[in-house]
Amino acid sequence: MEMSIGAKIKSIRELKNYTQEYTAYRLGITQAGYSKIEKGKTGLSLEKLEQLAVIFDLSVENIINFEIQKYFSEERHIKKNGTLNGQNNFHLIAKLYEDKILLLEKLLGKTDLELKYYKEKCSSL
Repeated sequence: MEMSIGAKIKSIRELKNYTQEYTAYRLGITQAGYSKIEKGKTGLSLEKLEQLAVIFDLSVENIINFEIQKYFSEERHIKKNGTLNGQNNFHLIAKLYEDKILLLEKLLGKTDLELKYYKEKCSSL
């Protein structure tokens, strides 16, 4: 069964650990409006699809052709055999993992700054 474009976008967003709020903000729309795109309740313009490609750091073609089942079956194949057929899919999977790592590093950096701020605030009391 073919995934809808909304389901593909949702899967990619979740693999990147992006929230609907963050993605909607980057698109310049409300979270509710973005949710309707993922659910297929509103149309997705080419302009918004191109914006999503930039946000996800993927090509429009990679978004359109994304298959979550294939992603996980190839991920199991990599773990089992250490190889992957299909260079485009490998690039996509590698990019998703890199993006996850970068996002986690940013979150850790932000947490460190907040911790430092609160330590300084508490020490001045």
